[in-house]
Amino acid sequence: MHHVIIGGGPAATNAVETIRQFDGGRSVVTLVCDEPAHSRMALPYWLAGRIPEAQAHTADAAWFARLQVTTRFGVRVVAVDPPRKAVALSDGRTLDFDNLLIATGSSPVRPPVPGVDLPGVEPLWSLAQTGRVLRYAAAVEAAGRTPRVALVGAGFIGCIVLNAMYERKWQLAVVEREAHLLPRMLDATAADHAQRWLARCDIPIHCGKTVRQIRQQADGTKAIDLSDGQSLTADVVILATGIRPNVELVHGSGIATDEAILVNDRMQTSFPHVYAAGDVAQGPVLFGTAHAVHPIQPTAVDHGRVAGANMAGHEVRYPGSLTMNVVDVCGLQCVSFGRWDGAATEATTIDNRAGFIYRRLLWRDDRISGAILAGRAGDLGMLTDVGMVKGLMQTQTRLGPWKQYLRDNPFDIRRAYIGSGAAAKLAGTTLLGRPSEARRFRFGAADPEAAVSAAHAVFFAKA
Repeated sequence: MHHVIIGGGPAATNAVETIRQFDGGRSVVTLVCDEPAHSRMALPYWLAGRIPEAQAHTADAAWFARLQVTTRFGVRVVAVDPPRKAVALSDGRTLDFDNLLIATGSSPVRPPVPGVDLPGVEPLWSLAQTGRVLRYAAAVEAAGRTPRVALVGAGFIGCIVLNAMYERKWQLAVVEREAHLLPRMLDATAADHAQRWLARCDIPIHCGKTVRQIRQQADGTKAIDLSDGQSLTADVVILATGIRPNVELVHGSGIATDEAILVNDRMQTSFPHVYAAGDVAQGPVLFGTAHAVHPIQPTAVDHGRVAGANMAGHEVRYPGSLTMNVVDVCGLQCVSFGRWDGAATEATTIDNRAGFIYRRLLWRDDRISGAILAGRAGDLGMLTDVGMVKGLMQTQTRLGPWKQYLRDNPFDIRRAYIGSGAAAKLAGTTLLGRPSEARRFRFGAADPEAAVSAAHAVFFAKA
C-alpha cells in the first residue's frame, strides 16, 4: 500500500502520524511539498521574536526517518490523475499511489492595487515572506528609526500579525475595507470594543476605506493612498486581504470542487481513494448540513487525523468542524465560535463598554450554537471560559436548567460546564475511536513541560 501526501502543513503531518499509529509502518508513505514541514500559525511567533525560525518547523529529517516516510521537498505536484492513480511532479517524475491525500492549504490573495508587488509589500504567509519582513524592519532599525508598518486588512489573520508587530513596538496603522475590524469574526459591538482598545494602544484604524495605490517614495518609504484622499507613510506594508484554497491542482482531474475540494465525513473526495484535508477541503460542519471551508489549524489537524485513519483502513467518520477564532488584539482577547452571527437566534448579551467586556451567547433551544467573547485575559477567566464554551458547543450538550442559570450568570461558565456533564462527556469523546496520542515530533527532542494536575479531576466528576 502506497500513500502519497501532498503538503507539509498540520493536515499532512497529522495524517502521517495517524497512518503510522494505525499501521505500524506496514505501508509506504511519500510526502511531497515545495516548502519544509511547518505551521503557518507559528510564523507570527517568529515575527514577534518569541521563537527562532527553526521552531516554526513541525518535522525534521529524523522524524521522517523514524516514521519511515520518504520526502520530496522542493518539488511540487503539477497534475493529479485519479483514474490512473498517479501524480506528476515538477521534476518530471511520476508517482503511483493507492491512496492520495491533497493537503495543499491556501494562498494569500493580493488585491488588484498598483504597487502591491513593490519590495517591502508582503503578505505574511510563508517562511520566506516572514524572513523578508524581519530583514526590512531590521534595516530600518539599523538606521536608528522605529519601523512604520501599514497593515492592509484587519481580519483574523491580519489581527494575529498586528499583535506580533505590536510586541515588536513598531509604529502601526491599519486599513480595513469593511465597516469594522474582524468583520467575519465579530459583530459590530464586539468590534467597537477592539477598535477602542487599539486607540488606547495608539494604533489608528481606517475602516470603511480601501487602498487606491501604493507608491515608492524617494526616501525608500511607501505611500499608501486611501479612497478618502488620505495618504499613509510606511516602511513596510503587510497585505492581509484574504486567502483562497489551492484547488488549481485538481482542475480537470474529475475531482469535485465548490469553494474548495468537496469531501465527505471520511475526508474522501469524489474518488474514494483520493482524500483532501485542511484549508483545501470543504467538509462537514457542526450545527448545519451544508459543507464549508474552515481554514483554521484545529480543523486541519482533525481533517488530517480522520483522513490518515481511513487511509490506513479504519472506518472513522468526522462529526464536523466548528467555526472558531481566538485572537489577541494587542492585549484584548477576542473570540467567536459557531453561528455567532445568527441574527434570528435567541441571545444572552453582556456589554460593558467601560470595562472592555462583551459576551454574547446564542441559543438553539437549550444548546449554545454560537458565542462571541471579548475582554482582557482575566475577564475571560484566563481563557478558561473560552475553552468551556467551546466544549459545550462541540459536545452539543443540552443545558436544561443550566440555560437559565447562564442567562442569569453569564460569567459563571464553569458551574454550568461541570453541572451539565459537558466536561465528562468531552473527556470520553475521541475523534478516532481510541485515546489520542501526542505528536511525536518535539523541537530539539525536548520533553513537554506541562503536567496534568489532580485539580483537573473536578471537571470530570459526574453531575
